[in-house]
Amino acid sequence: MSGHVAVLGAGSWGTAFAKILADAGREVTVWARRAPVAEAMRTHRRNPEYLPELLLPERVSATGDPVEAITGAELVVLAVPSQTLRGNLAEWVPHLHPDATLVSLMKGIELGTTKRMSEVIMETAGVTGDRVVVVSGPNLAPEIAAEQPAATVVAGTDPGRATLVQTSIRTPYFRPYTNDDVIGCELGGAVKNVIALAYGIATAMGFGDNTRAMLMTRGLAETARLGVALGADPITFAGLAGMGDLVASCSSPLARNRTFGEHLGRGETLEQAQTATRQTAEGVKSCLAIRDLARAHGVEMPITEQIERICHEGMDPRLAVDTLMSRTAKPESYE
Repeated sequence: MSGHVAVLGAGSWGTAFAKILADAGREVTVWARRAPVAEAMRTHRRNPEYLPELLLPERVSATGDPVEAITGAELVVLAVPSQTLRGNLAEWVPHLHPDATLVSLMKGIELGTTKRMSEVIMETAGVTGDRVVVVSGPNLAPEIAAEQPAATVVAGTDPGRATLVQTSIRTPYFRPYTNDDVIGCELGGAVKNVIALAYGIATAMGFGDNTRAMLMTRGLAETARLGVALGADPITFAGLAGMGDLVASCSSPLARNRTFGEHLGRGETLEQAQTATRQTAEGVKSCLAIRDLARAHGVEMPITEQIERICHEGMDPRLAVDTLMSRTAKPESYE
């Protein structure tokens, strides 16, 4: 292996992550799906579609050819929309180095299979779990691109590979922590997108801090319930990949799922909200898969259920609120 890093995906987080890697001393090649974006990143060191104000470090190059990016890469960072991962990765697998570490930045659950992103990677690439590392946390790309202090979780079952990724992204403004709870970190990142949609809807409907605090805490409770059912450590949900990511995604206007939810809360259709935001709100699709995953394991996730109905069954958000508030009271617990 050459030791360079491939970042496959030139969205906001992929672009910011390339900067982090370069600032940590790694040589980085970014694959951009659109050739003009790759050309602009290569010649002008800027991504005109995402984070256009960011001047990329000289260690970052770009290409429209994924094979060029992947060939010889020690770390292959996957930063594509979660529902496109399987199809893209199937095309890239023949070009991966046999011992490359595969790093997932994606926060979603695959539709149809209800698999986490690490599971999709293992199945599609034909690799064991120790080859996959997950990065998750409160990582709003514009703030990190501006070098505001932030932290993240690097989750993997192989301590050596997790430490390699940790070392490769440690900078004065970005602090990574390692964790072996891949399941918990992935679920925290996926479900928080759904809860952020709910938070955005509530904000647009004019509800105040009590309502929003309720959504965050009960949203975290249903995330933990599902995590425990799947074998995650409940403590993970109190950390960066759980509460940290949830707070950032709910409270920040930079968060695309919260923003998408605000459009829905103002009475816009799914199509109108998509047109207005122009970015992938992972929670819109993942809520279907998360709902199915929860049902398969007998886990109650009432907020997720109502978001799925709003997004995909045309339910009026006001009716969703009434449904949530009229549920039978239970002890305040994640169980």
